[in-house]
Amino acid sequence: MTLLKPALAAVGAAALALGLTACTGAAADGADDGTVTIGTLRGQPHLFTPYFYDDFAPEGVEFEIVLFDTSSDIKNAIVSGSVDFGVTGAASVITGVSQQQDVTVVASSADGGTRIVASPDIATPEDLVGATVGYPMGATQEILLKETLASLGIDPEEDVELVNLPFAEMAGAYSSGQIDAFISAEVGPSIAMQEDAHELTSPYEAGIGRTNIVLATTASLVQDDPELVQDVVDTHAQATEHLAAHPDEWADRMVEEFAVDRAVVATAIENTWPRWEIDADYEQTLRAMNDEMVAFDQVAEPADAEALTDTTFVDAVDTP
Repeated sequence: MTLLKPALAAVGAAALALGLTACTGAAADGADDGTVTIGTLRGQPHLFTPYFYDDFAPEGVEFEIVLFDTSSDIKNAIVSGSVDFGVTGAASVITGVSQQQDVTVVASSADGGTRIVASPDIATPEDLVGATVGYPMGATQEILLKETLASLGIDPEEDVELVNLPFAEMAGAYSSGQIDAFISAEVGPSIAMQEDAHELTSPYEAGIGRTNIVLATTASLVQDDPELVQDVVDTHAQATEHLAAHPDEWADRMVEEFAVDRAVVATAIENTWPRWEIDADYEQTLRAMNDEMVAFDQVAEPADAEALTDTTFVDAVDTP
């Protein structure tokens, strides 16, 4: 993780009084009134970075958080102009680009945040044969699950019963006995692990590795207001590094904001790696995700790799 110049943090600290407002529903006037709207998901530590933006905001920029239920919702809000930026799943952006929608990745945001958990009766991955397994259709976790099963010689279409469930319902479905195991974004797996579930196997051995969450906006905004995009990416980079360096503060603010159990949050944070850079290796994992989404029929056509990312702004982040 590259460390940023202390001088930049000092500039951001001077803007603390600008504040950050969390809300739900559609954004208001966006950047027209000096407020930049950021879409993210509720209660997920790997998408919590925007809650630290106010600590590093440049003078004259105020951030407003808009909460959504799915990464697809965030991507759609970016495309429609309901929000200016989104911290969202990479898979949702790939879907948008494959459909020639106006959305692009301008920074990474967090790796990991996914687990495969199972009941005590499922002691090994091979025990999944015949089991009922929850997964979120169309998300990164679908790719990770199917690749993991295939690598174990388990046919995801024939050997297990797959149940499509929203992230928010996974832990409840497990607790009630509707599913025997599941793959999901945090904090669902960590909630199940507080009960009797255990982490069955790592989902990160697939070609896409830990790649998961990105910062996205529209190519139109990149063209129309590159200075604003640079301000936001600079802020995002500093906030991301702060999370990585201060996991206890990260956990405390998660608990305060969403009233989740701290032990659950701490377990989830151990499974999350904040980042903001886009290097050649990272772009390779995005290409692998792009290919897998085609292979698993998540998208009809592959996304244009040239349109998927714009590294201009991460390359210009002021680092030592």
